[in-house]
Amino acid sequence: MVIKVFLASSSGSTAIKKKQQDVVAFLEALKVDYAQLDIACNEENRMWMRQNVPEEKKPSNGIPLPPQIFNEESYCGDYETFFDAKEDNSVFSFLGLAPPPGSKEAMQADEEQHMVENGTHAEETNEEGTRRDSIEVPEEDRNGDAHEEQEEAAEGAEEDEVAEPEGNEATEGDEEAEETGHAEEDEEQDEEELRQLENEEEADVEEEGEEEEEYLEETQEEEAAE
Repeated sequence: MVIKVFLASSSGSTAIKKKQQDVVAFLEALKVDYAQLDIACNEENRMWMRQNVPEEKKPSNGIPLPPQIFNEESYCGDYETFFDAKEDNSVFSFLGLAPPPGSKEAMQADEEQHMVENGTHAEETNEEGTRRDSIEVPEEDRNGDAHEEQEEAAEGAEEDEVAEPEGNEATEGDEEAEETGHAEEDEEQDEEELRQLENEEEADVEEEGEEEEEYLEETQEEEAAE
């Protein structure tokens, strides 16, 4: 396969000349076999280039400018796409050529292939793991630990139910003690009230006695005065 670079040897544009020089110099640095086809002094080359550049790649005026690059009859691109491939270390892919061993592009291709292989292997491993997980396991084997835990919980509940009467007895004893305490408190209150009544009655008796004595004294004084 021969790389064809369409150039204009007598172009008056400094920008076009620079672009052509960049493409040629880089191809020589990569030791890529190529052929220069001049469109300035060869009308056939000019017409072929214009006819074989894809319509979507042509500028708005429909006239592609050099440099234009082909791999035999296959269109590779113009200077801008060549420059992008150069920046991405993918010029050989841009030209449709296999990168030489040891080149940056070859190493990148190997890394990408390695990543793809690893990704495929990981997908296969995941699929195999999924198939293993999808194998049905008897419910008793799958939930053996869960059944044991449920049985232990049920046994614990039964023991709690058996022990419950003791708790009820203790509750009844507390209630009896509480009732006894209330009865004692009621008795103490009754006794206190009786003592208060007795004290009040004694006080009343004493007041009545004092009043009677005062009344007798007054009566005696009145009689003595008479």
